[in-house]
Amino acid sequence: MGTVREVSLSILEKIEKQQAYSHLLIHDAMTKNSVKPIDKGLLTELVYGTIQRQMTLDFYMEQFVAKPEKLEIWVKILLRVSFYQLYFLDKVPDHAIVNEAVNVAKKRGHVGVSKLVNGVLRTAIREGQPNVAALVKDPIKRLALDISVPIWLTERWVAQYGVEKTREIGEALLVPPHQTLRVNPLRGNRDEIIEALQGDGYEVEAHPLVPEAIMVFGGNAASHAMFQYGAFSIQDESSMLVAHALQPEAGMRVLDACAAPGGKTTHIAELMGDEGQIDALDIHAHKTKLIAQGAKRLGHTIIKPFQADARQYGNDIEEETYDRILVDAPCSGFGVIRRKPDIKYQKTAKDIASLSVIQYDILAALAPLLKVGGRLVYSTCTIDENENKEVWERFLAEHPNFVQAPLALPNNITTAEQTTLQLLPDNNFSDGFYLSAFTRQS
Repeated sequence: MGTVREVSLSILEKIEKQQAYSHLLIHDAMTKNSVKPIDKGLLTELVYGTIQRQMTLDFYMEQFVAKPEKLEIWVKILLRVSFYQLYFLDKVPDHAIVNEAVNVAKKRGHVGVSKLVNGVLRTAIREGQPNVAALVKDPIKRLALDISVPIWLTERWVAQYGVEKTREIGEALLVPPHQTLRVNPLRGNRDEIIEALQGDGYEVEAHPLVPEAIMVFGGNAASHAMFQYGAFSIQDESSMLVAHALQPEAGMRVLDACAAPGGKTTHIAELMGDEGQIDALDIHAHKTKLIAQGAKRLGHTIIKPFQADARQYGNDIEEETYDRILVDAPCSGFGVIRRKPDIKYQKTAKDIASLSVIQYDILAALAPLLKVGGRLVYSTCTIDENENKEVWERFLAEHPNFVQAPLALPNNITTAEQTTLQLLPDNNFSDGFYLSAFTRQS
């Protein structure tokens, strides 16, 4: 295998050229390259950190490279990784960062490239980290560079949340997330699982608000035998609130309309005591296999995964079939940027507009399938108002037989009458998430 720097460079190249997903590439690279356990943390940090701060790193590069747009992609990425190590990590001495970058440049390119890399990095060390505040006068561009969020998206967030809140959100999205586990009550209880994990050297603690959640601060619990046994799932605590908002009960028939990969589906099954039926749809046939695999690992028998377009599903199903419907709609994903940092560079304002149409169409198509008195939950993992508030407001305006309903989340996360919840990445929850609940009156 190559060095950690070489492996990270290879991953970042694939993301740049193919718009591949970082988390999948990291997992694949660790397997294929037999990355040592001691190096896995650094590899993950280099890839995620470089993507998270890409805008800022490119700005730094512009201060030291005359025509950065003429650099080959791999050279540009090599410099990004090097700047990230120089200015945001303390683990490797400056001279070692330069030497390794020059060695990679010699392997991949020619003498001229290695000399350029050497000269740029030595100048950067000598002159120090560029001062964005002094170099950029426009306040929005300056903010965008500080939080490494594209200018169009920074402007959008400022319009919706204000300058200070945008800064807080952006800074929070640069902080690596902790891992969160969801206990499967069919295979164990939280106290026992915490004790077992701590006994095996994991740094874990019970979540203060979500009753089945365990926060992991040291170690990857997905590699523990209890994960394969099905004692717990990996799921962000904000995502766990969705199943609670749905209020499923044993014996009900539930529709999870956009279910893959199945985290919320299996949580619903656990809250139902694995009694009843959950129809779990996904538009992609191959993704329904992920739902089935998760259900099998956890020992759930009531989940029925199948391929279908939620917008067309109602054509073949009788009205008033379901007690509960979950629409965890496809969205821009801006609430989970710290887990999938590539999102902020790949999505556009046009994507948001087209997604909001899809979101509404799914809600409208499925509304007739809910029983009178039934409960519908709409959720997204984004923080954009066009995909959240504006979607359900339109839904209610065009479906007067639906009314908002209290979310009634555990441990007073919401007030008694609160019907919507926007979690932002700068609060106690790890991801940005949106929830709203409705009931059908006629």
